Amino acid sequence: MRWALVKVCLAVTTMVVVAFAVPLGLVVKEMARDRAFSNAEREAAAVAPALSITTDRDKLERVVASAGADSGMAVHLPAADGRAALDLGRKRAADRDIEAVRKMGRASTTSVSGGSTLLQPVALSSGIAVVEVYVPESEVSNGVGTAWAVLAGVGLALIVGSVAVADRLGVRMVRPAQRLVEGAHELGEGQLGARVPEEGPTELRLAAVAFNSMADQVVQLLANERELAADLSHRLRTPLTVLRLNAASLGGGPAAEQTRAAVAQLEREVDTIIRTAREAKPQTAAAGPGAGCDAAEVVRERMEFWSALAEDEGRKWRVAGVERPVRIPVARADLAAALDALLGNVFRHTAEGTAFAVDVHNGEDAVIVLVSDAGAGIPDPEAAMARGRGSGSAGSTGLGLDIVRRLAEATGGDVRIGSSVLGGTEVRIWFQLDGRGPEGRGRRGAVRRRRPRKLVSTFNRPRSLP
Repeated sequence: MRWALVKVCLAVTTMVVVAFAVPLGLVVKEMARDRAFSNAEREAAAVAPALSITTDRDKLERVVASAGADSGMAVHLPAADGRAALDLGRKRAADRDIEAVRKMGRASTTSVSGGSTLLQPVALSSGIAVVEVYVPESEVSNGVGTAWAVLAGVGLALIVGSVAVADRLGVRMVRPAQRLVEGAHELGEGQLGARVPEEGPTELRLAAVAFNSMADQVVQLLANERELAADLSHRLRTPLTVLRLNAASLGGGPAAEQTRAAVAQLEREVDTIIRTAREAKPQTAAAGPGAGCDAAEVVRERMEFWSALAEDEGRKWRVAGVERPVRIPVARADLAAALDALLGNVFRHTAEGTAFAVDVHNGEDAVIVLVSDAGAGIPDPEAAMARGRGSGSAGSTGLGLDIVRRLAEATGGDVRIGSSVLGGTEVRIWFQLDGRGPEGRGRRGAVRRRRPRKLVSTFNRPRSLP
């Protein structure tokens, strides 16, 4: 915007300077020419009285010598009383031009070598004499170059001055706009304290006022949302307390221990939600060098939890790619919650005895986690990814897949739903390791198009991990 204003001002000022300087330069040139020929006319007029008094050659030569400097004047007398035509001084004009002036009876100018001549007719008793005054080219252009240089300097000064003024005006207009853009970027990056100074032109001041008002409303809405989340989570404490007391009375056995462990974990999750909402500290993605978690360790831990329920329901399961550590820029609790949401969907929406598998693929710049099952599949994957819609079945809110999607997108990745090699649904979670999306570079695009290796069709029945 700033440079556009400078360019417009430069173009307009240049056009104005050219529009005025060119005619002024031509006028100066014409004035110099008029001045030179006016001097020549005065010199010719000074000789006319002497011609009317005498035609003696010696006297006229003295008059011509005294009137014309540097042999710049000549007098052409007509033939009379048996006397031949007489030319006094240095003749430069052609005979035909001199005769033409005698016939017309009025002054005329003609071009000669090195300049021009003024031919002035003078009426005598014996005929028409012609006074020739030489005007060199240097006199015609005397002072023109200086005047043009002054005009060029003034025009250049006007252009430079206008550009400087336009630049200052542009800065005055652009700086508030830049601050508005920076404030918008900061607010978009989560810096809720970003505000814009209300200065500059009226329009930008109004925009800054609107931006600051919007930022205040965003902060207020987020605060209200956190309070609501904390209040809703706090309401779960009473039924959780009853559930914990009932679980304590179940006695011994694996099922009772699993129930008590699940209730304890649920209480911890509710406490984490309340603390996070109160403290306004998002826990979606880890940041900083070395932050994150070992995806392989989290997968092993969650599969150990879900394998007991799988054994009770007669489900075959398999886990692969967890033999070595796999670091991802995601908090451990968030990855565990995402895996629990996907595995919970498998147990909730597929029949007992349906097999499932979890695979971890570690790439150069991305980590892929595949959760597959041998169920009936999802008829409409796009609808299943929509927040709050779910699969359409009873008990499905769609929030689980939305949580997984937001977790992957926090690293620059994504989530895809497709058909698995087991015949059911395959949920692919793409975690980008450098924080850029899979479309960001051609190399990552190639990794994205590479089909993950097929799952093996053999399943481990025991609860222990391979």
